[in-house]
Amino acid sequence: MSASIKAMIFDVFGTVVDWRTSVAGIVAPAFKDKSIDCDPLQFADYWRARYDPAMDRIRTGERGYIALDDIHLENLEQTLLHFGLNERFNDAEKATLNSAWEQLSPWPDVVDGLRQLKSKTIIAPCSNGSIALMTRLAKFGHLPWDCILGADIAQNYKPHPSVYQKCCEALRLQPQQVMMVACHNNDLKAARESGLATGFVVRPNEHGPKQSIDLHAESDWDIVAEDFADLGMKFNRL
Repeated sequence: MSASIKAMIFDVFGTVVDWRTSVAGIVAPAFKDKSIDCDPLQFADYWRARYDPAMDRIRTGERGYIALDDIHLENLEQTLLHFGLNERFNDAEKATLNSAWEQLSPWPDVVDGLRQLKSKTIIAPCSNGSIALMTRLAKFGHLPWDCILGADIAQNYKPHPSVYQKCCEALRLQPQQVMMVACHNNDLKAARESGLATGFVVRPNEHGPKQSIDLHAESDWDIVAEDFADLGMKFNRL
């Protein structure tokens, strides 16, 4: 199969980068500077939990497309209100906090793994992040993408089929020539239903030590890997 796969596209938040500890690590000093007693990890979890409900309104057509940068900022307002902190930060400080999503550290296996895969096929993010967000995140984390794909291309959010389809169209490839890689089973299910090949990489600590979802492959994905090095080795064997 590997000879027929011309591109691999990747979920980013969770699969490529560790959003939870990265966001917590950025908000923690901001809290310390203001003598705020708030658990940065709980804050990151609550902020992230607003993510899917906000995108659902766009997937269903209730709301027109807006970039994830703006959704994150709206969700930050809700999160600050939830923790009773909204009045502690002015607009400029909120914008600085929101830029945390552009400063997420890759998992340790990612950069070398992507470089190895890049030598064999096209690699690109298929993220709900905007082109601007993904570009800055790539610069921050030294992610060697060939191009940036995802929500901005489709003007919609995963797992809506249009996101996977538009990514394939942008590369001028058929869906069966593209492999979607993710640590989320629902992402891969939607990609497979759109005709793409699938690769699962387990990230058991994405949501912290008490994670209870996506701890194993829930279907017979084309590749099931422990990390990006393992993904590369198994891709070569297809």
